[in-house]
Amino acid sequence: MTTPTRTQPALLLVDDEPFNLEILSEHLTDAGYRIETAEDGENAWATLTRAGDQFDAVLLDRMMPGLNGMEVLRRMQAHPQLSGLPVVLQTAIGSADGVREGMEAGAYYYLTKPFEREMLLAIVAAAVAQHRARRALKQAGAHPLDGLALLGNANFELATLDDAQRVAALLARMAPHPDRVAIGLSELIVNAIEHGNLGVGYEEKRDMMQGGKWREEIESRQRRSEFSEKRVQVRVKRDDRTLTIEVEDEGSGFDWQRYLNFDPARAFDPNGRGISMARVMSFDTLEYRGQGNIVVATVLLS
Repeated sequence: MTTPTRTQPALLLVDDEPFNLEILSEHLTDAGYRIETAEDGENAWATLTRAGDQFDAVLLDRMMPGLNGMEVLRRMQAHPQLSGLPVVLQTAIGSADGVREGMEAGAYYYLTKPFEREMLLAIVAAAVAQHRARRALKQAGAHPLDGLALLGNANFELATLDDAQRVAALLARMAPHPDRVAIGLSELIVNAIEHGNLGVGYEEKRDMMQGGKWREEIESRQRRSEFSEKRVQVRVKRDDRTLTIEVEDEGSGFDWQRYLNFDPARAFDPNGRGISMARVMSFDTLEYRGQGNIVVATVLLS
């Protein structure tokens, strides 16, 4: 398999129905993705263990003879090099119990059969964006910063999506598992920017992502006079046992209780999973305060 270019995301499509693979391949190739296919779980697993680092996401059919999608997913989560690769689980079962089972196994993105082209592209774009953000954060945090070990307290003031990535990558270097903390902290800061300071609602963000213009719309809104001066405050405290990071925006807050746990009813939307993923995967505790415009994340250091 040819190594994907930096700008062209690559997908592995896994389905035991050749017609489904043909339709998926056509839609996704037309949208600019590089595609490789597997017609069963065994071939998918062989491809992943051979070249999993070349993919940005996996579209995985849940129900297949032999090695089914759930078992492939569980194997991926147990594999150090594959556990961070996003999986879009394709299923004809849209029940809450089915979604919960997939979430517990490590899948946060879903498509029901038959799917609509627009929803397919929106979900895949969200999964690929998550993977590329994780990779960028890992690269940004790869440089030695020994002086961080001496940091006790610090304050950061930021405004943009690029600022969020840089600060998240920097602060994650203070944690025992930088990759996990970086992606969770990035989610919290981006949430403070877009939902807090810019007032972007859940449905509005969903429409932006489905239209493929999320970042463009966010950056356009930040240039408006009513938003251009707004900032997110990130405060850090570190002692021998705990790293505490507090993120505060200038918004009026939101109904944060809805998002601490991933609701299966939102499983088929391209957004709405960042806070729950951060709470489960990135931090030891996550607490919202007041109206929801302050969130405090902690990481145990020992």
